[in-house]
Amino acid sequence: MHRARKRFGQNFLQDQGIIYSIVSLIHPSPDMHVIEIGPGLGALTKPLLVNLDHLDLLEIDRDLVAYWQQENLPGLNVIEGDALKFDFEQWAQDRHQKSGLCKVVGNLPYNISSPLLFHLVSAAKYIDEQVFMLQAEVVERMVAQAGSSDFSRLSVMLQTRYDMEQVLEVPPQAFEPAPKVNSAVVRMIPKRDFCLTSDQWNALEKVVAAAFAQRRKMLRTNLQSFAAKLVLSEDELKARAQDIPVSRYIEWAKLIAD
Repeated sequence: MHRARKRFGQNFLQDQGIIYSIVSLIHPSPDMHVIEIGPGLGALTKPLLVNLDHLDLLEIDRDLVAYWQQENLPGLNVIEGDALKFDFEQWAQDRHQKSGLCKVVGNLPYNISSPLLFHLVSAAKYIDEQVFMLQAEVVERMVAQAGSSDFSRLSVMLQTRYDMEQVLEVPPQAFEPAPKVNSAVVRMIPKRDFCLTSDQWNALEKVVAAAFAQRRKMLRTNLQSFAAKLVLSEDELKARAQDIPVSRYIEWAKLIAD
C-alpha cells in the first residue's frame, strides 16, 4: 500500500460520506471533461469514473503514476507532471473544443494551494467549474468580504475572476494520515462577464500586492508609488487594504493600466 508522502503534501481522503458529497457537487456526466489534480489512492477517482466516459489524472508522485497505470481502468488517462507547471489552459482549450462541460477537481496539496490557484487563472475562460478541497483557512480567505480580517490579496484576485462559495467543511479525521488543520471544499465558477485585459490584470496584481504589503499601514503609505495615477478620497487614504471592496481595486487597476 502506498504511504502518504509529506513532501507532496499527501493526505488521503477516507470518509465515504464526504466523498459522496464531493462527487455529488461535481455532478459527473458521460460527456463532461474532468481533470483531477493529485488523485491519491482514488477516493474521488473511482466514484467519478462511474459516471464519466473519460477522466484525466494529474499526478507528480511516480509511485502513484505507476499504481494508476497498472489499474488500467477504462476511460482513465494518467498524466505524470507537476500541477504548478502543467498547461491547464491548453488542456481546457482542447477539451472545450470537443463540447461538454469542463471541470478541474481535486484534494489539493495544501503546501502549494495558493500558487496553484493563481496558476489556474490563465485557464479560467475555458473552464466551467473548479471544485477543490483545501485547508479551511485558505477557503475562508478566498471567500472573505472586504472589512474582514481574512480579506486578503488572495480574496481580491480570485473574487475578480470567480464566483466562489464554501460548500463543505471537512474534519481532520476524514483523512489518513489526519492533517493538523481543518479542511473545506470550495466551488469556483469563472465569471463570464470578466473583461479585464492582460495589462489591466497585471495592474491589478501590482496594486493589490502593494496595498496588502504592509497590512497594518494606511493606503496613504502602501499606495504611495501609485499616487500620480490614483486619486484616493480622504477616507481611502486613511483606510487599510482589507477595507477596500474588490470593485474599487478593479477601478484602480483600470486607471493604472490606462
